[in-house]
Amino acid sequence: MKIKFKIVPSSYIILVKNNKILLSRRLNTGYMDGKYGLVAGHVEKNEGFTKAIIREANEEAGIILKPNDLKLVYLMNRCEPQNNQKNPGLRERVDVFFTAKKWQGEIKNLEPNKCDDLSWFPLNKLPKNIIPYIKFVILNFNKNKFYSEFGYKK
Repeated sequence: MKIKFKIVPSSYIILVKNNKILLSRRLNTGYMDGKYGLVAGHVEKNEGFTKAIIREANEEAGIILKPNDLKLVYLMNRCEPQNNQKNPGLRERVDVFFTAKKWQGEIKNLEPNKCDDLSWFPLNKLPKNIIPYIKFVILNFNKNKFYSEFGYKK
């Protein structure tokens, strides 16, 4: 008998300006705190990936993204060991990464209780304390790759 599982969908935005990428350092989230990631979030009920990243970019970074300005650039199927005692085992995820060349508003940290740094980093000099799968995505994005699977046993 096969066991059914749920897939957790998440949307991310890769913002690049002058060969620098916008990264946020996690704080008080219970997941990878102290490490850098991208502006991102889970897709909520009755919400697609595009709508999710538009909402998250506004909530986290104070910017307005328009659907026509978003470009899908990367897709990751990820299997992640749970560090949460309420949900032991593995968690299956589908991560969708967009980029945008333009947005409205000034980037600012609107969630200081969840993020203690929102900064631009050179694409060729990422911080050492970056979430491993995010680093993997950025390196592949720089190579114009579009898809990967991460965290599965070989």
